Amino acid sequence: METSQKAKADAFRASHADGVLVLPNAWDAGSAAVIAHAGARAIATTSGGVSWTAARPDGQGLSRDDMAALVGRIAAAVDLPVTADVEGGYGPAPADVAATVRAVVAAGAVGINLEDNDGGPLFTAEDQAARLRAAREAAADAGLPELVVNVRTDVYLFQVGAPEGRFDEVVARAKAYADAGADCLFVPGLTDLDTLAALVRAVSLPVNAMAGPGAPAVRELAAAGVRRVSLGTSVAQAAYAVAHRATVEALSSGTYSAVEDSLDYSTLNGMFSGHQR
Repeated sequence: METSQKAKADAFRASHADGVLVLPNAWDAGSAAVIAHAGARAIATTSGGVSWTAARPDGQGLSRDDMAALVGRIAAAVDLPVTADVEGGYGPAPADVAATVRAVVAAGAVGINLEDNDGGPLFTAEDQAARLRAAREAAADAGLPELVVNVRTDVYLFQVGAPEGRFDEVVARAKAYADAGADCLFVPGLTDLDTLAALVRAVSLPVNAMAGPGAPAVRELAAAGVRRVSLGTSVAQAAYAVAHRATVEALSSGTYSAVEDSLDYSTLNGMFSGHQR
C-alpha cells in the first residue's frame, strides 16, 4: 500500500470532522480533473455517470472489474482522495462486498459508498451490518484500514414503509451500521431541513445528503448539521444535456448557442497536462 494512498485516506477521513464536504460527483477521468481544478477537496464517483461512460445503465450495469478499472483511471487523473460509488457491492453476500472493496482499494480509492440494497428490497439491518463488517475486514486485509465507508440507506428514496415510521427506521439502521464499522450515513431522498437536523442529533455518524436542483443550498444543509453533500448524477446529467441540446440545435436551426458558455480549449486542455501517462 502506497503511503500516498494512506495519506489521502487520512485526509479524506479528517474532512468529515467539521464543516461540510461538498462533492460534485465525477463520472470519468476528465470530469474528475475538471472538478479538482475547480477546487474540490475530494472526488466522489457517481455510479450512474460511470456506467453511462460505458453506455450501460445505472444499477450495477457494469461488472465489478469494469467499475474498478474506471475508478482506477479517475484516481490516476487527480491528486485528491477518491471515493468510489460501489452501488450495492456487486452482489448480495458479504464475500461480494469484500471482493469489491479489494478491487477499488487496488484501483486507488480511499472511500466507498455502499447501498443497503442491490436493486431489490432493502437488506435487513443485520444483513447489511454483515456486509459492512466484510468491507472493513477486506479494507484492512488490503492494507487500507483507514478506508472511509459511507453507508447509504434508501428508506426515504424508496419510500419504504409508512411515512411516519421512516425516521425511526433510519435511526435504527444507522446504529446497526455504525456498530458494524460504517463511517458516514448517506440518506438520499431526504432534503427536509428539520428532519435532517433531527437525524443529525439522533445518530452518531456524520450525515451525507444528496443535493441538486430544488434542494436546500449547501449553507442551509450545513446549518442543519449535514457534514457531506453529494450532487449524485446531476452534474453528469447536465453535461449530457448540453451534448443533446447542442446536437438538436445544430441539426435543426444550424446554430451553436448551446455551447456558448464552454470552457475555452486552452484552459481545458491545460487541466490535463500534468497527468500524462
